[in-house]
Amino acid sequence: MTIVETDVLIVGTGPAGGTAALALATYGVDCIAVSQFGGPSRTPRAHITNQRTMEVLRDLGVEEEAKQFAQPQEMMANNVFCTSLAGEELGRIHSWGNHPQRRADYELASPSSMCDLPQNFLEPVLINNAVKRGANIRFNTEFVSHEQDATGVTAKVVDKLTGQEYSIRAKYLIGADGGNSKVVEQAGLPLAGKMGVAGSMNIIFEADLSAYVAHRPSVLYCIIQPGANVGGVGMGILRMIKPWKRWMVVYGYDLAEGAPEMTDDFAKGIVRSLVGVDDLDVEIDSTSLWTVNNCWAETLSKGRVFAVGDAVHRHPPTNGLGSNTSVQDSYNLAWKLAYILKGFAGEKLLESYNDERAPVAEQIVSRAGRSIGEYGPIFGALGLADAADVDAMKKGIEARKDNTSEGKKRRADLRSAIRAKDYEYNAHGVELNQRYVSTAVHAGNDVHRPFQRCAELYYQPSSAPGAKLPHVWLNRRSHKVSTLDVVGGGSFTLLTGIGGDAWVEAANQMAKRTGVTVKSVQIGPGCDYDDMFGDWSDLSEIDEDGCLLVRPDGYVAWRSKTAPGVDGAQQINSAFDACLSLAT
Repeated sequence: MTIVETDVLIVGTGPAGGTAALALATYGVDCIAVSQFGGPSRTPRAHITNQRTMEVLRDLGVEEEAKQFAQPQEMMANNVFCTSLAGEELGRIHSWGNHPQRRADYELASPSSMCDLPQNFLEPVLINNAVKRGANIRFNTEFVSHEQDATGVTAKVVDKLTGQEYSIRAKYLIGADGGNSKVVEQAGLPLAGKMGVAGSMNIIFEADLSAYVAHRPSVLYCIIQPGANVGGVGMGILRMIKPWKRWMVVYGYDLAEGAPEMTDDFAKGIVRSLVGVDDLDVEIDSTSLWTVNNCWAETLSKGRVFAVGDAVHRHPPTNGLGSNTSVQDSYNLAWKLAYILKGFAGEKLLESYNDERAPVAEQIVSRAGRSIGEYGPIFGALGLADAADVDAMKKGIEARKDNTSEGKKRRADLRSAIRAKDYEYNAHGVELNQRYVSTAVHAGNDVHRPFQRCAELYYQPSSAPGAKLPHVWLNRRSHKVSTLDVVGGGSFTLLTGIGGDAWVEAANQMAKRTGVTVKSVQIGPGCDYDDMFGDWSDLSEIDEDGCLLVRPDGYVAWRSKTAPGVDGAQQINSAFDACLSLAT
């Protein structure tokens, strides 16, 4: 049997697999990615792309290319609740950081903006650039099985075009093969939660809906209709793919009653009902059925096998966390694999992948599930929750207009219920507030400041070990440069200021000793970068002669708030060795 050899085999080429291939190739690691499909996804699927994901794309050098295929943040502004697009509006919420009071939070948090980037546009950006940088991408190649031993993993795959079965021998295997992951199943990774909790369908269609939406731009329109089948995600959703003519319906069905027959006439009926125009000119592109899951892996790796993305967190699309977390899983894992394969780190570094990302998997599944439940108060305020029939539902919706105490209460309850959807549509903290605890973070007695506002809704920058480096704008030769652009690039970075020369010398000696690149950057007047707004002084949480040691993924590995004492060099060396599992 033919055997192909590589350092890392990636199963799957979606957002998780594509990011893994791109990052590993960028870091100079030999990798092969296989997909049973004939090419990238042709359907939009995931689309909400948060700031942290855009920061990852930025560091990997593809952010600007990706933005060419995305709708900008301002096009995501209004989440509308209505009885149909052409019908009565029930309320709306400023979404994805577009409320005037929230826009500053997002702009201060990152040099990158949220956007709407459908998966069928993101995947080619990841894959094409991975190939350009040396990754081997094999479509029409189905993963069959794997066996691992002390030195590597042997996977059996089948070329679906020729029927040929062959083996790929890799030092490590990454399972990025989605919600029905063979890799997770074969590796025996334990799953918590429940699969198949509801049925849902996607209908992709073409129709000019500009008359109903151009004045209230959004990517999601939530349609609440008496008598509608409101299984799945809880209501009919009209999702914009490309303004204002390409769309997708997300609509529920009852798993107990079985899947509906997805004929064009059936699909057109749903579209026309949700739009509220009986004779709407509709062209159906495609339909698909899927199940809503509420499940996550409690352990993300076993030996030399690692799982990323939807393989280890399977949840509803609420909050738009799926592909974002998938990209970030792979980004976290890739630099660690690269360091081990290059001999820069000990094998135990890989344990930190599970320690850092497994809590995130559980967090986002929990948040997505709770976001579905938070539609209940909206239904309750409209009198739908306890209504026995369609007529009663219609009366409940109309009752919010009554000049009565009950009508007043319904109006107040509806406003409150819609505002509570901030936890789905403006969960900035869920997206950015990760605090890693692992051996790849050397915190000691150093701690984060307590959150001053809701940790799910609001991002709070921190430079404590385990937090993402805060973004501020620095100055270099009269040009603004983000702190996030100063770090990354596959290297560790030491950040210090005036009086931090001893830290720079210690970092240089540490780099010579280990062979690991450590960039040293001083911030202040006359230094590499200037803190022209004073924001770095405010957010760095260290003195000018203190330092931050930042990992290749932009997370703080260790810090000293003040100048090094007599044992400063020993402190940073000990922290560095511990973070890379080099300590004996």
